[in-house]
Amino acid sequence: MKGGQRFMFEKEIIELVRSTHDMLTEEKDLEITAKGRANFVTQMDVAVQEYMRTHLQEIDSDVTLLSEEQDNSQAMDPDGRYWILDPIDGTQNFIRHFDMSAVSLAYYAQGTLQSAVVYNPFTDEVFHATRGGGAFLNGKPIHVTGNSALSHCLVAIGTSPYDRQYTEKNFPLFQAMYSQCLDIRRTGSACLDLAYVAAGRTDIYFERNLKPWDMAAGILLVEEAGGRVTTYDGQVPDVLHNEHIIATNGLVHDETARIIHQYW
Repeated sequence: MKGGQRFMFEKEIIELVRSTHDMLTEEKDLEITAKGRANFVTQMDVAVQEYMRTHLQEIDSDVTLLSEEQDNSQAMDPDGRYWILDPIDGTQNFIRHFDMSAVSLAYYAQGTLQSAVVYNPFTDEVFHATRGGGAFLNGKPIHVTGNSALSHCLVAIGTSPYDRQYTEKNFPLFQAMYSQCLDIRRTGSACLDLAYVAAGRTDIYFERNLKPWDMAAGILLVEEAGGRVTTYDGQVPDVLHNEHIIATNGLVHDETARIIHQYW
């Protein structure tokens, strides 16, 4: 997919993701199933996933779907082609009408992320990016902040609620970060946290053990908006496997990483 073909492909997936608006915003009785502690799925997670599966097959039937609400036990091929989908990132928020939930879709090929869309249907905000083409919010270019002092930075955190074994490391880290930054935010949606770094709404986001569908689209957004994303130990994230990630405006990345490393 090069040049105009890739642009057309981007337009198709933006329109597809945005078409989930009515499915997610109409009032309905939810059927809620617990997958684990603080980890829930509703019939809407599954419905959006299957809706997206059908239409993604129509766009390109040779791309494998990697999605939260299915069996993903197959071996990942780094040279493969994947749709990486979270049908509702922030299901707990969705259940409670705390309108910080989004559909997250990324296209991975040639060993890297190529396209990304994150859509919050409750605010009707579409964040999208294409490799080498920049990042956008509802069609307008976005960029990370220019803050170079941690004391001026707004930090988004993830508490890893499904992985309580990290609690004893996470909360001292949050306290250490809070003592040096402007303030802290917690949204409950990893893809929106990453999109907000890309859009300059926050300067930093970090969280342990994110799944591919939590982070893939947001990583490309941050990178194309001029920011930087690494693992906690400074490596390029492997978006086909779970990772601990740090996303920043780039200017405060090394300082943020030094603080995190104290609680590694």
